Amino acid sequence: MLIARRPEGAHQGGLLEFPGGKVEPGETVQQALVRELLEETAVTVSPGDLQPLIGIRHDYGDKEVFLDVWEARVSSGEPRGLEGQPVFWLSPDDLLAGDFPAANRPIIGAIRLPRQLAITGESTSLKDAVERTVAGQLHSRSPLVVLRLPSLSPQAYTEAVAHCLRDLPEASLMVHDRPELVADMPVAGVHLSWRRAAELAERPVPDDRWLGVSCHSGAELAHAAAIGADYATLGPVLPTSSHPGNPGIGWDRFTELAGNAVIPVYALGGTGPEHLERALQAGGQGIAGISWWWPAPDNELEA
Repeated sequence: MLIARRPEGAHQGGLLEFPGGKVEPGETVQQALVRELLEETAVTVSPGDLQPLIGIRHDYGDKEVFLDVWEARVSSGEPRGLEGQPVFWLSPDDLLAGDFPAANRPIIGAIRLPRQLAITGESTSLKDAVERTVAGQLHSRSPLVVLRLPSLSPQAYTEAVAHCLRDLPEASLMVHDRPELVADMPVAGVHLSWRRAAELAERPVPDDRWLGVSCHSGAELAHAAAIGADYATLGPVLPTSSHPGNPGIGWDRFTELAGNAVIPVYALGGTGPEHLERALQAGGQGIAGISWWWPAPDNELEA
C-alpha cells in the first residue's frame, strides 16, 4: 500500500495517511483522486482502474470528515513526495492502526479483510461438520470461514474447531459466539450473533484478532462499531430459502445503511459471488453467506 506521512504542522500531523485530498468543485471523486495522487506522489492511475473500498464519516470533535476510499491495483510512475512528505510502500500486515488518524483505521480493516466471507451451514455431527468445512474451504479458497454450527454441543463445537485448525490454512477460521476460545486457540477471531453482541459494552477479544457482528439495522451497526467490531454482516439483502416470505432489505437499503456505517459491511442473505460487484458498488466490503461455498452432504453429492 502506498503510504505518506502527514506534515508535523498539519491536522493530525506526524501520523501516517493514505494519499488523497479534497474534491474540488466540478470534479468527480475519481477525477479528484487521480489528480491528487499525481500532484502529491507523481503516481498516475486511471479512473477506470479505481474500485470502491469503503466510505467513512468521522467526527474528530474539532473537524468532521467523509473519507471516500478507493483502491487501484494498477499504477505507473515511481512514488515521490512532491510536497516534501515521506512516501513509501507498506504491506497490509505492517499497517498499524495507532500510526494513523482514527478516521483512517477502518480503512486498514477493509484492506485486510477478504471480499468474500464464508459461513458454515447446518451440520448435526462433528465428523460431518469438519469434513464439509475443510472441503468447502479448500474448494472455494475463502480466506475467512465462520464456523457457526449451532446444533453442536459446546464440547463438540470446541472439538470441531480443533480439528478444523489442523487442516485449514493458518488464521482462516473464525469461531462463532465463543470469544472465550480466542485466548486458547489460534483462531482468526470471533463472529458474534446480534443477540450476543447486544450484551456487550466493549470489545471481547484482543486487537490482533478479528471481531465481526451480525447486524440487521442501522442501530445494530452503530452498536457493533461502538464495541470495537472490525466488520459487520448486514441482511438479509435478498430472499433466502431459510427465510421464506422475507423479501430482504434490498440493495437500496443496504447501500444506505452501509454508507452510514463506520466499519466494513458485508452483504448477507441470498448473495453469492455473482453479487460481489453489486455489493462493492453499494459501498459494501463484499458478500457473506453459506450456499455459495458450503458443500452438500455426502449422500447428496453421490446422488
